[in-house]
Amino acid sequence: MRVSRITRRLTLVFTGLALAFLYAPILTNFVFSLNSDRFPTIPLGGFTLEWYRLILADALVIDAFKNTVKIALIVAPVATLMGFAAAYADYRFNFLGKKLVLVFALMPPLIPLVVIGLAMLAYLSRIGLSGTLPAIVVSHIVLTSPFAMAIIRLRFSQIDGDLEFAAQNLGASNWRAFREVIIPSTKTSVLAAFLLCMAVSFDEYAVTWFVGGLEETSSVRILSFLQSAVSPRINAIGSITFVTSISLILGAQFLVLRRLTKDAK
Repeated sequence: MRVSRITRRLTLVFTGLALAFLYAPILTNFVFSLNSDRFPTIPLGGFTLEWYRLILADALVIDAFKNTVKIALIVAPVATLMGFAAAYADYRFNFLGKKLVLVFALMPPLIPLVVIGLAMLAYLSRIGLSGTLPAIVVSHIVLTSPFAMAIIRLRFSQIDGDLEFAAQNLGASNWRAFREVIIPSTKTSVLAAFLLCMAVSFDEYAVTWFVGGLEETSSVRILSFLQSAVSPRINAIGSITFVTSISLILGAQFLVLRRLTKDAK
């Protein structure tokens, strides 16, 4: 009993230190985004919202945020639909090379982003899309659809494969069985996949920088600030981007955990 308590406390301490190590830079970013001093130094200056006011008055920053939101709103539904279709095909059908197809479908997140960026740049340049918003959209769909597939595929693995066939045996058409059995069973996971795809698209930098040309997103705009001068506006943009991304990720995580809790009951 005593050993168990010591182990539990050590685990909590280690977990706390690990979380502090991971999130200390993010917390520091928030603090300096509200600091009146231009340079990130200790002791801090006074509290200010000046840096947020400056980025909201900067047309280039606003355009970058608009591009980011626009791209995410296009990428998320398309990537989610593709991920759902791939997950459903894996769930329902058996065919030659199925495992190999699954490996290739889930591979993009494992490939270094620089490699994907160069490959997408070479391909999109040949078809005349490089340097445009559609090029960023296509690249983000390639990157995010495997995440959607993974989440929805996990949900399909928890559904009895005979339920859809049972509905069909009771007289339901293929479409009605799909609508009445599959969609209600997976809608929570589909929404979670949608939110996660938005978050990944919102955060993506490396591939966007390769294929976007002069079309900037918020993450690329941060690099532009870094190349010109050290500015607290970088902290403000980073804080807004982080809050948006983490909110989407937490929303997706909440939906998945709620579904798992319901299934456990």
